[in-house]
Amino acid sequence: MKTLGRILLKGLLTILPVGLTTYLVYWLGVTTESLLSGPLKLLLPAELYRPGLGLLAGFLLMFVVGLLVNAYVVRRVLQFGESLILRIPVVKTVYAAIRDLTSLMNKGEESELQRVVLVPFGAGKSIGFVTQESAALPGQSNTGDLVAVYMPMSYQIGGYTVYVSRDQIEPIDLSVEAAMRIVLTGGLQNK
Repeated sequence: MKTLGRILLKGLLTILPVGLTTYLVYWLGVTTESLLSGPLKLLLPAELYRPGLGLLAGFLLMFVVGLLVNAYVVRRVLQFGESLILRIPVVKTVYAAIRDLTSLMNKGEESELQRVVLVPFGAGKSIGFVTQESAALPGQSNTGDLVAVYMPMSYQIGGYTVYVSRDQIEPIDLSVEAAMRIVLTGGLQNK
């Protein structure tokens, strides 16, 4: 009976990531189509509208917004809007977390996680990500040769930024993506 349970669990753990990813992509497509099809049906004659035009309009909207963000005036307007959002007590916490997550995932620009290092942690070592090569502790003028290292916690529940002297960190030959996979799964990554 234990063998049957293990086999079923392995099957579930194999199907679950694929199934959830497929569902998320499907949900995103259906939601985009349903949100943008309404305005398109008002603008286009009924015989010209085809299913999928809402999704196409969503891609075009993302492309246009991506182009506009490069304009100085649009960036200033977005910064002003963001400063207003960051004044609303509960909304600012959710918005800032989502903004920070998306900025970490933006691979087109220089990553905020510069390199992977090992940091002394009690009797062992912890994987960390350098975020600032020459850092100063907030509120202190000159603190020496410090490096800011972000140490995420397993299973995506948070993390810490520690300021350590450069001689305490040990560089390791591991990509940011591979190290993040190791840390976020508690060392249970696939080999």
